[in-house]
Amino acid sequence: MGFFKKLGFFSAFIFPTLVIAGYYLGDWWNYMAVIHAFIILPLVDQLFGIDTSNVPKDKASIISNELYYRFITYIWAVFQVGFVFWGCYVVAIGTLSTWTEWIGFTLSFAIVTGGIGITVAHELGHKKAVIERFYSKLLLMTVSYMHFYIEHNRGHHVLIGTPADPATSRKNENFYAFWVRSVIQGYIHAWHLENDRLSRKGKSVFSLDNAMIWFTLFPILFAAISTAALSVIAGTVVWEVAIFFFTQSILAFTLLELVNYVEHYGIQRKEVSPGRYERVTPIHSWNSSHVVSNFFLFKLQRHSDHHANAIKRYQVLDHYDESPQLPAGYSTMILIAIFPPLWFAMMNSRLEKWHGEQHTKNSIA
Repeated sequence: MGFFKKLGFFSAFIFPTLVIAGYYLGDWWNYMAVIHAFIILPLVDQLFGIDTSNVPKDKASIISNELYYRFITYIWAVFQVGFVFWGCYVVAIGTLSTWTEWIGFTLSFAIVTGGIGITVAHELGHKKAVIERFYSKLLLMTVSYMHFYIEHNRGHHVLIGTPADPATSRKNENFYAFWVRSVIQGYIHAWHLENDRLSRKGKSVFSLDNAMIWFTLFPILFAAISTAALSVIAGTVVWEVAIFFFTQSILAFTLLELVNYVEHYGIQRKEVSPGRYERVTPIHSWNSSHVVSNFFLFKLQRHSDHHANAIKRYQVLDHYDESPQLPAGYSTMILIAIFPPLWFAMMNSRLEKWHGEQHTKNSIA
């Protein structure tokens, strides 16, 4: 992989830079990250277009094992913890003086912790190394969504494209209905998965080995400790710290759910027998190979290959022409998804075309 392509993955750090600069500049400058994410990035994405090239097969193993790519994600994990502490400190010292600043700062902050942070947590959570899984959980703790570590890996990747998957959006289901179903059912399903794991080991669900107990408590403890520590510094109780932490968390995982909605809208796997479905292949997720946004999102948009090969590292994910292709990168598609009539008008015809193609292929087979 070329030098500039390798360097491109550091572009994710542009977002926290904009948040920090926007805070110190004040007022409407707090919206710089929002403008970059949803106006500038979509325009640049369309300008630079799509890159469908793949890493050569004979080099994939070498590039996959390069420490450089893991190093970027490790840096991000450590950075985000410090970034969240800094955000809480900013709130505690009371320098956000207007609602304009509060809203802009919190929205921009969530783009960092949700848009980039959860993306990195997702990447690391699929890996076998203990340190990578630890960093994944750490990142998810900063957005109060630690159950995602269980539900995504042991739930979503097994049930994708089936009626049993909370994270697969249905045809004609708007994002807001999907959000309620995915967030609530995803959390409940994570409990079921963890309880089943403990049951197989002969342990009680009330055991300290129940990860869901800790995953529920850790964000609360983090908020409580941060509030207490910063209250000492401020000389008064600053409840705004906890309010800010949980508000940015909700916005962050809402961004994740928007991505889930876009990635899986209406895609269904064929039921080969009652309760059994065809194996997951690159045709079972929407794909986007827009070059610029894939740098910012560590190639998350090559989601088709990720679901077919979940263990694969981001830098060697492949583009497949046969995968259903999104008309734009995630930033653009997220904006469209929050307006259901526009989303349905753009995506339903593409979805029907995909289903028609699959039906034709299955008929020939």
